[in-house]
Amino acid sequence: MSATNSFNRASSPLPRAFFQRDSRELAVHLLGKVIRHYHQGHWLSARIIETEAYLREEKGSHASLGLTPSRRALFMDAGTLYMYYARGGDSLNISAAGEGDGVLIKSGYPVVDDISGPDSLALMQELNPAANGQPRPTAKLCNGQTLLCRSLHLKVPVWNAQIPDPECLVIDDDGYRPQQIIQTTRLGIPLGRDEHLPYRFVDSAYAPYCTRNPLGRTRQEGRDYQLLDNVPS
Repeated sequence: MSATNSFNRASSPLPRAFFQRDSRELAVHLLGKVIRHYHQGHWLSARIIETEAYLREEKGSHASLGLTPSRRALFMDAGTLYMYYARGGDSLNISAAGEGDGVLIKSGYPVVDDISGPDSLALMQELNPAANGQPRPTAKLCNGQTLLCRSLHLKVPVWNAQIPDPECLVIDDDGYRPQQIIQTTRLGIPLGRDEHLPYRFVDSAYAPYCTRNPLGRTRQEGRDYQLLDNVPS
């Protein structure tokens, strides 16, 4: 898998209306879009390859626990960023249509193009080194919600309850479209909190680079996951 984006086009930020969808639909439509954050003179960019949808009424969602100052973003207009700390790191979500509903950006893959050049990728590696201090391989820079935020330098105090700002943070449509999408159950949902709901979505072309490959050796189509036939254009 190459980090290079062959489209080489100017940024095309998504309009606010794009997010005005059911969270499950939004989770699918966000696959393939590019998050770009301007930091230290560079646009740091990652393609969204894995998402999870959450509904207020189901037990796995943060919104089901009620409105608090830290969770207020989920109750704000669609397209508002909701950030929180997960396992000691920052985590990025986006509110959807429906009060309390949202999408977790679970994993990404670094993008190098005319907007984000090799120096941007190098800065992402500097921000998110491997445990031994060496540069983390490109394929592992953003394969998890906290690694994604670390590589893009997205921080809870700065971006929680904010909307993307075209001057420094955009969610961009560069023309890429997934050819096939995998639908499966979400990760890390405690037993008894609707862990069975199939609200995790993965671009199959990037399945080896997401949090956990849903196409693993012991996984079976129909039992553990399904392939979506109607991929959004």
